[in-house]
Amino acid sequence: MTRFASVYPLVTARALDRPFTYAVEDDVERGAVVRVRFGGRRVRGVVVEVSDKAPPGIDAQPVEAVVARLPPALVELALWLADYYGSTHGRALALVAPESPKRRVERPQPAEREALAGEPAPAALTAEQEAALARVVVAMDSGEGANLLLYGATGSGKTEVYLRACDAALERGLGSIVLVPEIALTPQALGRFRARFGGSVALLHSGLSDAERRDERERIAGGEARVVVGARSAVFAPVRGLGLIVVDEEHDASYKQDSDPRYDARTVAAKRASLEGAVAVYGSATPRPESWAGLERLALGGRLGAELPPVRVIDLRHEAGYPLSAPLLRELGRVAELGGKAILLLNRRGIAPALHCRACGTTPRCRLCDVSLVLHADGRLHCHHCGFAEPAPQVCPACGSSELARLGAGTQRLERELASALPDLVPIRLDADAAAVPGALAEALARFDATDRAVLVGTQMVAKGHHFSGVALAAVVDADTGLGLPDFRAEERTFQLLTQLAGRSGRDAPGRVLIQTFQPDARAIELAARHDVPGFLAGELDRRRELGYPPFRHLVRIVVSGPDAATVERALLELRGGLGGAELLGPAPLLRLRGRRRAQLVAKTESPRVLAARAGRLLAAAAPAMRRAGLAAVVDVDPQSL
Repeated sequence: MTRFASVYPLVTARALDRPFTYAVEDDVERGAVVRVRFGGRRVRGVVVEVSDKAPPGIDAQPVEAVVARLPPALVELALWLADYYGSTHGRALALVAPESPKRRVERPQPAEREALAGEPAPAALTAEQEAALARVVVAMDSGEGANLLLYGATGSGKTEVYLRACDAALERGLGSIVLVPEIALTPQALGRFRARFGGSVALLHSGLSDAERRDERERIAGGEARVVVGARSAVFAPVRGLGLIVVDEEHDASYKQDSDPRYDARTVAAKRASLEGAVAVYGSATPRPESWAGLERLALGGRLGAELPPVRVIDLRHEAGYPLSAPLLRELGRVAELGGKAILLLNRRGIAPALHCRACGTTPRCRLCDVSLVLHADGRLHCHHCGFAEPAPQVCPACGSSELARLGAGTQRLERELASALPDLVPIRLDADAAAVPGALAEALARFDATDRAVLVGTQMVAKGHHFSGVALAAVVDADTGLGLPDFRAEERTFQLLTQLAGRSGRDAPGRVLIQTFQPDARAIELAARHDVPGFLAGELDRRRELGYPPFRHLVRIVVSGPDAATVERALLELRGGLGGAELLGPAPLLRLRGRRRAQLVAKTESPRVLAARAGRLLAAAAPAMRRAGLAAVVDVDPQSL
C-alpha cells in the first residue's frame, strides 16, 4: 500500500523552506532520510510526517531510496531548533542528518589517535561528589529529564562525577554524550573516558574527516559506542536510549555556533534532554549568570588535596616592561632555574580598538549600555549596542593624562621576548593555528606534559580544562584587552578567563598566578584574584537585572551588511519600524568586515522566538530588494557576542 510522506528537502533557500509530499512504501516512518527528485536535481530529505492520503491536487512522486533512519527525537529537536533560532528546516535537519561519503576502506578509530593518557579512578569519592552523583542518578531513574549545575573550584572533582554518571547510565542500558567547548580539549577528555570505558567511546568534532565522522556515527547509531565525547556538534549524535548529557566548562562561549543555524549547544542540550527524558549536567568552576540563576546547583566545594594558588596582580601602570614585566620575568626565571612548567595566556579574543588610559586604567564606556566605546576610523568613539557616539578624547576624561593607547601583544612577539630573555625555557604554542593542523593539538599537549621547563603560550585555549602536573606558574599577560570589548559580557568573560587560568596552576605542587593589568581595581580582576565566584555572580546579576540583560530578558541581534553605510542603516531603520513589542537598541554601526559596512539592531525581549520569526518574515519579504542593493542580513537569537 502506498503512503504519503511530508519531506523537508535538505536545501538552504528560505523560499523553499516547506515540506513537499512524496509517495513512500509502508515501512517508511518519521525520521527516514530519503533521496528524492527536487526540481531538476536529486537531493536528500527528511520525512517529518506520514499519512495515508495525499493533500488534494498533489500528484506525489515516489522517493528514490531510503538512505538512513534517524531517531524521532532528533527530528523533533531539529524542527524546534529551526523555529527557535530563525533558521530554515533544511539547515536544521542537516545537523542531525549530515552527508555521509561512501565507505572505501576501514580506518582506525580517531579516538585511538587523539586520546591522551587517562588517569586511574580515585579510591573513594568525597561526600560532596557522592551527593552530586546520587542526585544525577535519581533524576536519571525518574525518566522525566532534569537540568543540573555542577559547581566547584578547578580541581574539585567534577570530571569524576561525569565518569561515574556515565557508568550509571551504562548500567541502565542508556547512552551518554559528553560535550567540551573546543576541539583542543577533546584529547584529554577522551583519554579519561577511554581509560574508563575503552572502545565503547566515540569521538565527534569538526576536525575529523567526513569519512571518520561517518564511521563514528555508524558506531553510535549501531550501539557499539555508548559514550560520545566531542565539541558542540556532538549534541546531535544519534545515541539511542540517551540518559545523560554532560556540558563541561558550560560557561564557554564556544558552545554557540557562529553560522546558520546559530544554535547554542547548551540550550540544545537542555531541549534534547527534555525530549528524551535524559539528565543534562552543566559543569563549571565559573558558571554563567544564566546558569547560576536558573539551574539547581550541586556544589562540590574547593580543590581536592590542595589549596587554590595565591594570585598576584601586577599593576602595569608602575612597570616598564610589556608584555613581560619584571615580576613576570622573575617568576619565569624561577621555573627555568628550579624546573616545572608555566602557562602564559594572551587574552586575544577579538581585541577591539578600545582606548585605555595607561596612567589610571580608565576605558571610556557608554553611559546607557555599560559597555566599552569603540574607536572607529572617523575618530569618534561609538557604542555598538545603542549607537551613541562622541569624539575620541585627546586626554583621559578621568585623570587628564595624555597617555591614551590601545593594548595587545601577539604570540610571535611574546615568543621572541621569551627566547631572548629566557633561552632555557621551551616554548610550546597552543592557539587557533595549532588547532587547524590534524593531530597538532594532541602533539603539543603531550609535549608540554612530558617536558620540564616548558612554557605553554597561547590564547584562551590554554585556560580551558587542561590538567597537567608540575604547573608552577600561570600568568595572564594582558587582562585589560578583554575588559575593553564592547560587550555587556566583557567583565564576565574576563573574570571567567582569569579564574580558569588560575586553576591550571598548583594542582599537585605549590603554584603561583600572576595577572598583568592596567586596571587592578576593576571588579572582575579584584574578585578573580580572590577566587570569589559567588561574589562576582551576585554583583553581575544585580547589574543585568537593572539593565535588562540575560537572564532577565533575551537578546535578539540583527546584523545587516552592505556596500555603504547609508544603505545598511536605512534597511535597519525599515526593519525596526516593523518590529514591535520589544526594546530596540540601534541601528548602531559596527566595524567594517571584509570590505563591507555593517550595523546592528539589538532587541531585548521576553519572547525571542516570536520576535525572530517576525524579523525573518520581514527579511524574506524584503529579500529581492536587499539582493539588488547588495545587502545581507543575519538574525541571531541569544547571541554570545555583540
